[in-house]
Amino acid sequence: MALTAGIVGLPNVGKSTLFNAITKAGAEMANYPFATIEPNVGVVEVPDARLARIAEIVKTNKIIPTTFEFTDIAGIVKGASKGEGLGNKFLENIRQVNAIVHVVRAFDDDNIVHVNGTVNPVDDIETINTELVLADLESIEKRYDRVSRSAKGGDKEAKAEYEVLEKIKPLLEAGKPARLAEFTEEQEKIVKGLFLLTTKPTLYVANVSEDDMSDPTASEYFQEIQEYANAEHAQVIGLSARAEEEIAEMAPEDQAEFLEMSGVSEPGLNVLIRAAYSLLDLRTFFTAGVKEVRAWTFKAGAKAPETAGVIHSDFQRGFIRAETMSYTDLDQYGSEKAVKEAGRLRSEGKEYVVEDGDIMEFLFNV
Repeated sequence: MALTAGIVGLPNVGKSTLFNAITKAGAEMANYPFATIEPNVGVVEVPDARLARIAEIVKTNKIIPTTFEFTDIAGIVKGASKGEGLGNKFLENIRQVNAIVHVVRAFDDDNIVHVNGTVNPVDDIETINTELVLADLESIEKRYDRVSRSAKGGDKEAKAEYEVLEKIKPLLEAGKPARLAEFTEEQEKIVKGLFLLTTKPTLYVANVSEDDMSDPTASEYFQEIQEYANAEHAQVIGLSARAEEEIAEMAPEDQAEFLEMSGVSEPGLNVLIRAAYSLLDLRTFFTAGVKEVRAWTFKAGAKAPETAGVIHSDFQRGFIRAETMSYTDLDQYGSEKAVKEAGRLRSEGKEYVVEDGDIMEFLFNV
């Protein structure tokens, strides 16, 4: 699926270090602002322990995880909404992504220059969020008067949009993101057509010191970020980008030893990838056989024919039914035969809404 999360943050907060760790793509890094100018794009595997268990049961050695895309976007400074620094490029790059992963510096290091001269996570977050709000407000104000006049003239479409703008405009004027507004299903369609920056789902990543990687919540900086995010109903995760980059370069056995010594159960990147995946309301279904076990991505709420189309358009076009079992059942009963004998193997039709963890075999005819 062509959905991507954009990694944003002030210059020198660890964005490119984190991106390198995620993708091993080798994005340029430097101790000065704007080391990243053109957005780097990297595809990562989504960690999923269920794959190994399915492969064990069906007896195959070939495992293919599903993937997810991250985009590393240029650092932003105050005035971006007015074109300062790389502002115009930054805002346009954000318009192209589906979600925002906002990296915030949560560590002290005199050797790494902070663009504002001091580490203050909340100020850093607000610098970026204010620019996004201002850009959206400018966009809304350009539409507001015209839509208002048309709505008063009896135009039904204009009236519907005006009701949406009336919800969004006061929030933006108060410096708050448009995603805090509540919309009906019909209004959501209108909001989507406005292409606003502050409606994009956002995940905050506190880039803590290596000393805090085993328990990011112990960091006072993390706590400040958490409090800010709570007010936005946003999620926060903590990791050390520097440590994650080192871990990504290690052999698997060395990784395990390092993680154990550091007091963590898995790389923070695994947590980040899954969080970003979930942020976009993405889910996973599986296909399984002796040739391979494979994970596939679908959007929550998708029906069986649509998920079949993720594999191949012919599967969707000629969809007949989907032989389906849940991962939980396969794990519990230990074989497809046992799942079937327990009455847990299902034949699902065109209206079936696929669940995360479904293991599916599609029957089709074209």
